[in-house]
Amino acid sequence: MGSALIKGLHRSGNHTVTACDLDPDALESVADYVDHTTTDVSEATESNVVIVAVKPDIVGAVLDDLDLSPEQTLLSIAAGVSTDYVEARTDANVVRIMPNLAAETGDMAAAVTTEGITDEVRTLLDDVGEFAEIDEEKMDIATAVNGSGPAFVFYLIQAMADAGVEGGLEPDDAETLAAQTFKGAAETVLRSDRSVEELIDAVCSPNGTTIEGMEVLWDSDAEADVAEAVAAAKERSTELANEFDSEDDA
Repeated sequence: MGSALIKGLHRSGNHTVTACDLDPDALESVADYVDHTTTDVSEATESNVVIVAVKPDIVGAVLDDLDLSPEQTLLSIAAGVSTDYVEARTDANVVRIMPNLAAETGDMAAAVTTEGITDEVRTLLDDVGEFAEIDEEKMDIATAVNGSGPAFVFYLIQAMADAGVEGGLEPDDAETLAAQTFKGAAETVLRSDRSVEELIDAVCSPNGTTIEGMEVLWDSDAEADVAEAVAAAKERSTELANEFDSEDDA
């Protein structure tokens, strides 16, 4: 996720980015997209915004090595790590975010906690996609919808592409048509004043091809299965947060 944000910020051309990691291979993988790479965490004191993009189990160790000031903002994208946990270990202004992989292409969907967010953070997030400001307690469901969601969409794109191949399309053509259809439909939802239900109706001509396919979906368990997938991801996000909190208390 960290590399996706780096590539998205580089793509925007609006930021000076320094990548810090103790792993030289990790730094090499993003070297072409940053202004500077370093293994010295003390250089974070020179940045207005510091993004902590590490696995939850090492957040505490990373925060212990960061000496940030109240004038700086720290963005935490570690799943399941509460704002309270981070705030107790830094003097910086803390904002928790849950971005997704599409930050790399500027198409990110992100959830960000309302507490602590600044216009500087809003501008940064705008440069890599769209975001919603939510209360901290809604982060688990946000993690399921926009954090895990890309995998669910990839699955559906693959299913549509496979159906196209089964019907005679070449694999590359089927994938292009399926993926671009999802992209176009998503843009239409975001840009249109009409509801999703109204947009479905707009595509479904009476006695046409679309209505035949929609009848199959309406009669299936597809909607319930998607809801179950989101619920399972949310439950796991909650479990991870509880496990992290239990370890911290111990």
